[in-house]
Amino acid sequence: MIRTTLLEYMSLLALLYCAMANCRARCKPSSFSATSTGAPRSRWCSSLPRTAWASSRAAASSATKARAPAIPSPSPGPAAAAIASGVQVADEVCRIFYDMKVRKCSTPEEIKKRKKAVIFCLSPDKKCIIVEEGKEILVGDVGVTVTDPFKHFVQMLPEKDCRYALYDASFETKESKKEELMFFLWAPEQAPLKSKMIYASSKDAIKKKFQGIKHECQANGPEDLNRACIAEKLGGSLVVAFEGSPV
Repeated sequence: MIRTTLLEYMSLLALLYCAMANCRARCKPSSFSATSTGAPRSRWCSSLPRTAWASSRAAASSATKARAPAIPSPSPGPAAAAIASGVQVADEVCRIFYDMKVRKCSTPEEIKKRKKAVIFCLSPDKKCIIVEEGKEILVGDVGVTVTDPFKHFVQMLPEKDCRYALYDASFETKESKKEELMFFLWAPEQAPLKSKMIYASSKDAIKKKFQGIKHECQANGPEDLNRACIAEKLGGSLVVAFEGSPV
């Protein structure tokens, strides 16, 4: 009687040991298998019903989305809008640049009609760079209706808006007299921020048409357009005179 009870007790212990070993093997997270989303999961998860596993994944994803704050996408600024629209350059602007750059042997009357300075602006729809009407100085005007061409040029620039400009500078170095074109980007402090950004982002469009210009000046006020600053742009200490006046 006692022997039979002992055998039954040992059999019960053996069954209990096997059950514990089986449970430990199934819960061991050492081996992994890839889920459908590429994320590993332990072997014990594979024993769960697929519907239960999918439901738990969906619930976790929804909770993560609910906790994460929504980040608004930034709206494009005026500079980005100007680049995206693609500012064009009018043919007349290119023709004027060519006439000012190429110095042909001309008659005295043709020389008088040559442009000494000209100002360009954006069209009303901000999609094209055009010649600003009435904003120019002819070579024939110098000494007749215009005493100081550079001073007159600066006065033509608006106080509260941006512009592009070409100026045919006459200057003297310690060795010789020269005439060279200067490109200006006028962006005064009082100009609207949107105008500054559009003119700055559109500058490359007009500069690509003005090939071969050696001198460029970005001016933010009259103090950037004095003779000393211009002489520095043209050649630094080598320049001794600008537009007939000593520097």
